[in-house]
Amino acid sequence: MTASYESGLLTKAIAKYQFSLTAEYGGKRVNTEQENWNEATEIEESLYVTLQPNEKISNVGGAQQVFTHFPHSPPREAAATYYKSFCANTESSTMPEIVPKNKAPGVDFCGVDEYYYIVRSDLGCYMRSTNFHEGKDLEVFSLHSSCQGGDHYLAHEDDLFYIIKGDNYRRVSNMNKDLGAVVYSLHPNCRGGDHYLSAFGSFYIIFQKRGVYRRVSNMHEDTDAVEYTLHPTCKGGLYYWGIKNYYYFVKPHDEWGVQYYRCTNFHENLDAETYSFHSDVVNMLPGGMAITYGPAYGRWEPIKTISNESSTPIVWNKKITKKVGYNKQKMTNVEHNWKVSMTASYQSGALTEAIAKYQFSLTAEYGGKRVNTEQENWNEATEIEEAISVTVQPNEKMYIWQFEMGLGKEEVLFCRDIKFTSDSTPPTDIPLPPSDK
Repeated sequence: MTASYESGLLTKAIAKYQFSLTAEYGGKRVNTEQENWNEATEIEESLYVTLQPNEKISNVGGAQQVFTHFPHSPPREAAATYYKSFCANTESSTMPEIVPKNKAPGVDFCGVDEYYYIVRSDLGCYMRSTNFHEGKDLEVFSLHSSCQGGDHYLAHEDDLFYIIKGDNYRRVSNMNKDLGAVVYSLHPNCRGGDHYLSAFGSFYIIFQKRGVYRRVSNMHEDTDAVEYTLHPTCKGGLYYWGIKNYYYFVKPHDEWGVQYYRCTNFHENLDAETYSFHSDVVNMLPGGMAITYGPAYGRWEPIKTISNESSTPIVWNKKITKKVGYNKQKMTNVEHNWKVSMTASYQSGALTEAIAKYQFSLTAEYGGKRVNTEQENWNEATEIEEAISVTVQPNEKMYIWQFEMGLGKEEVLFCRDIKFTSDSTPPTDIPLPPSDK
């Protein structure tokens, strides 16, 4: 299994699946995805019930034997149907998508002979790999300040990187150190492209609306310019890049997940191959954490219930304990297979934190909640006490809630906000400011 695999996860998934099946196959046809699947612990809960005369309530518990016979195994078709049916009932029935380049400023792909790069200028870094499919040699570097804020990034076979910003481009031999920097203007015919890449010794500018690409040997002088139509299969890529002998593009999300496409000719679609991204690479893609963990959620979780069983109002003056901060220990698993070669001031987990903030800021289409969490406490989560003073009316309850952000089933951020209600229905408002995504 992957390095992020934890003992018991596979058994947990099998148990969830078993419960989702019909009785014919030994199941109960229930969806347990929203239940607490953490290791069982004993907790205390306050209860308020009314007993009628000469009646009693029994505490029923204990393990019971579930199976009295050996059920049949479901046929393959039925198993697939059950699986899709119950997965569709989770918080979001639509798989999140990767954010396309035109909605992710500063994000791009590029490549040279043996390396592929994902540039995250918005995070101030880039990832290098020798194989996106197998997740090989994943290393993350800081992006030099002079190389940040580019509209497009491409790399040429001469191991030079080109950072296009507006109508100019900056050529460097190292994006981490900004070595050998020279700035040139783009020829008017080479401006306004949707994607830029380099392969086969030339530069390519893709104009998606026109459905064409322009090949030149020099973007400053527009030398040896030729235009071709894009093959229908090669249109609509989210990101494009190239290496010495291949073109690549990231395919729009489909039933097979996040994939990239390789060919040797965008006009004729020759030597085409499709590959999936390794999960450790997906996490670096904009919107990728929602694909790995599940869509972002923001909800109010109950942390305390106060009951007044008397006939007079009571004033409840006590301290409550709540957890505030970032679930750093859990989320830094994202970086376990990355060699992070960032600046000396970099701290473990800081990159995952930045990616999580970005994920929460996205719209639901890309697995986000469209909230800005920058002002929240992103230090490692700790339990703190807070003094509370509330008045509870006779024979009523007061419910105390805390706002929490997460991804899929993972708790990520325990926010400072708490709220009081007189019923057990969670509040529906979101106390965080909207993002500008």
